[in-house]
Amino acid sequence: MIFAPENRNPSCMNHSKNFLFSAIARRRQTSSAAREQVRLRLQRLFFLCTIFLLPVFSLAQEGRQIKLRHADKLKGSREKNVQLLIGHVEFEHQGAIMTCDSAIFYNGANKLDAFGHVHIQHGDSVHLYGDMLKYNGNERKAELFKNISLTDGDMRLTTDYLIYDLKNKTASYNTGGKILNKDNTLESKLGYYSTESKTLTFRKDVKLFNPQYTMTCDTLRYLPISKVAYFIGPTTIKGNNNFIYCEDGWYDTKLDQCRFSKNSYLVTEGQKLSGDSLFYDRKIGVGRAKGNVVLLDTAQHLIIKGGLAVHNELTERSLVTQDALFIQAYDNDSLFLHADTLRAHTLRDSSVVTDENGKKVQLNDSNRVVYAHHHVKFFKQDLQGKCDSLVYSSLDSTMRMYGRPVLWSDENQLSAETIDIITTKNEVKQMFLYNTAFISSKEDTLRYNQIKGKKMTGWFSKNDLYRIDVEGNGQTLYYVRDKGSLVGVNKADCSRLTIQVADSKVKKINFYNKPEGVLYPLLDLSPREALLKDFRWRGEERPLQMRDIFVQ
Repeated sequence: MIFAPENRNPSCMNHSKNFLFSAIARRRQTSSAAREQVRLRLQRLFFLCTIFLLPVFSLAQEGRQIKLRHADKLKGSREKNVQLLIGHVEFEHQGAIMTCDSAIFYNGANKLDAFGHVHIQHGDSVHLYGDMLKYNGNERKAELFKNISLTDGDMRLTTDYLIYDLKNKTASYNTGGKILNKDNTLESKLGYYSTESKTLTFRKDVKLFNPQYTMTCDTLRYLPISKVAYFIGPTTIKGNNNFIYCEDGWYDTKLDQCRFSKNSYLVTEGQKLSGDSLFYDRKIGVGRAKGNVVLLDTAQHLIIKGGLAVHNELTERSLVTQDALFIQAYDNDSLFLHADTLRAHTLRDSSVVTDENGKKVQLNDSNRVVYAHHHVKFFKQDLQGKCDSLVYSSLDSTMRMYGRPVLWSDENQLSAETIDIITTKNEVKQMFLYNTAFISSKEDTLRYNQIKGKKMTGWFSKNDLYRIDVEGNGQTLYYVRDKGSLVGVNKADCSRLTIQVADSKVKKINFYNKPEGVLYPLLDLSPREALLKDFRWRGEERPLQMRDIFVQ
């Protein structure tokens, strides 16, 4: 039943209001009681946590605190937390044992100062010694002064000032130090050692001494276990018979092997090997270079370049490939020679001979022999050539050419099965051509002057050809001019003859042993018919400048 407002009973309404207010009050009381219970529970929980965590916190604090284990005498105040300890003092802190003659222990600050015969033992192998120690237990850092020695296995470090971080297991110095490791002694201004990784890092005035060599550099990392040194910056390694320079690399002191890069080079007696990257095995005396390789022989004035080189200092043999280039320096000119592969070998003659006075003398002659293999081509201002292989000997200054050799001197082309060139005082003196030998020159675009024989000997003066001796099956074919005009061609056969040459032209021919010759009118012999057997003009193969020797 729904009652209209005007029909409601006032007494009933008041009763309802009182009931509602009472319910609200009871809810408020219940909510306050609940909040109070929650507060009390949190207090109990915090109290329980405090009770259980306080011992743990105390144990942690106790683990960080330096512990005094022994001292003969103790003086000090507990209130100030400073103690003076004398005689056989010993501390312990987180696995490290520290002993000394006397110490000042700042117990409240968790620090100490130790004096006299200071010794720190950290782990199984690390031992530190010094005259004085400042130790911070909170940071676990030790600062040692004077007569310091750190030993770790076979490695021993000495200095006058050292900071040792027990937490990170590292030692460092900045006033100069020395490392001793069996045969190796290392010195530097700055040093850093990790007792965990066994790695040594050094900077400034670094020197590594070994009975066989001395190394100097700016920055060096050394691993005593593997005995490998890594260096950065200008580095030199000076041995008994050689010198090495680089700006980056590593050295295995145990195997006596090293690798160098950045402007690296190796200098031995009278020779220098350089390249972008250089590997050297000191035990067997072998060096290998890659990239922009240069082998310089100062004694013989030779330079050999290429992309890859191998040099054996014990056998004095060298090999160069990849755009190999041989350079023989003369007073006013140089010979440039290219081949697929270049080899060089020094032969020593130390035999004993008797001189003109009957006295025995030991020879100390050396002969530098250079071998060029495949696609040989060379350029000199007054002489150019090409062949398949070549041998040059510095002892007799002779160059021997094999494999379709050909030479060009001024207007003359010289070819044979083999050619020998003899030089004296940096000048060509003689030339020997063996089997199917030709000396020829171009008369015009279609005609060639030709001299052929079994053996030819060319004579030079100031590198100019002035005489040719022909022996065996001699043949000549040369054009005759009258007042500058061609009038005929002279063809002659003779077993032996001599040709006089001036200004690169045939001036006179002397025939011996019953020569047979005919002067033909110019039109009676066509240019094709006026070619001796086996003759070939090879002017298109001639290098006209130095860079042409790389073109086949």
